[in-house]
Amino acid sequence: MKKVQKVVIPAAGLGTRFLPATKAQPKEMLPVIDTPTIQYIIEEAVNSGIKDILIITGKDKNAIEDHFDKSPTLENLLRSKGKHELLEQVKDISQLVDIYYVRQKEPRGLGDAVYRARKFIGDEPFAVMLGDDVVRSSKPCLKQMLDLYEETGGSIIGIKEVPGDQVDKYGILNAECVKDKVYRCNDLVEKPAPAEAPSRLAIMGRYIIQPQVFNILARTSAGAGGEIQLTDALKELARKDYVYGYEFEGYRYDVGDKLGYLKATVELALERPDIGEEFSTYLKNIISKIK
Repeated sequence: MKKVQKVVIPAAGLGTRFLPATKAQPKEMLPVIDTPTIQYIIEEAVNSGIKDILIITGKDKNAIEDHFDKSPTLENLLRSKGKHELLEQVKDISQLVDIYYVRQKEPRGLGDAVYRARKFIGDEPFAVMLGDDVVRSSKPCLKQMLDLYEETGGSIIGIKEVPGDQVDKYGILNAECVKDKVYRCNDLVEKPAPAEAPSRLAIMGRYIIQPQVFNILARTSAGAGGEIQLTDALKELARKDYVYGYEFEGYRYDVGDKLGYLKATVELALERPDIGEEFSTYLKNIISKIK
C-alpha cells in the first residue's frame, strides 16, 4: 500500500461570504489573530509529516504565493532593526514545506479544483485539506486520518455529526459504523434537505483519496450549484472501493463563515500566552456590561 505523501489545498474560491473584505484579498489570507487561515492548514499538514503541498489558486491569489515565499526586503529591515524574533518567524514561514501552485482558471467547484492536481499526484493516494476548516486538536487531524489509513487503506473522509437542521450545509454520509468513530460509506449526498438526509454525519474538509478519483472526476457532470462536486465523485468511488468516514478528535472551526471565524479568533486568542490572560479579562468586563 502506497503512503500518502502529498496534500492538495484548493484555494481558488472567490470568498463571497466575506465580501467586501475579499474583494481584493484572498479569503485564505484573512488572519485569525496574526496568522493567515491557510497557514494553519499548512502547519497541520507539516505536523502530520507531509513534505509536498499543492495549492490550487485562481486569479488575484498572488498574496498566497508571496506569503510563503522569501521576503529579502522585509528580512533585511527586521535584521537591521534588531527584531530577531520577528525575523525568525518570517524566515520560518518560507521554510515550512515545499509548496507548488496550479491555477484553476475559473471557479467550477471543488471537484474541478481537485482534478487540477492530477499531474502533481500521479498514481499516488493523496490528502485534500480545505482552507475553510481549521481544526484544533492535540493530535493533528490529518495525522489521525493518516494513522487510520495505515490500518484500513481505501479512501477516508473526515466527518463530524451536526444538528439535523444543518445537514443542508454539508455533504452527508449514508454509512454504517464498523468500529469506534469509523464508518463504511455506502453513499454520499451533497447538501440534502433535512427530511431527506441519510444521517447527520457531515464532511468536514479533510480527505485521503485514492488516485482513481481523477478518472471519475474527468467525466463528472456539474451537480449542486452548477459546479463539479467532489462529493459526487466520491459517491461513485464508494461503489467501487472502500470509502470510510472518520469522526476525528478535535474541534473544527468553519472560518469561511463569519460566526465561525469569530469563534476561532476568540478561542485561539484565549489560548495564546502573550495575550490570552489580558484578553480574557477584557471579555469578562465586556460581558458584565451586557444586560
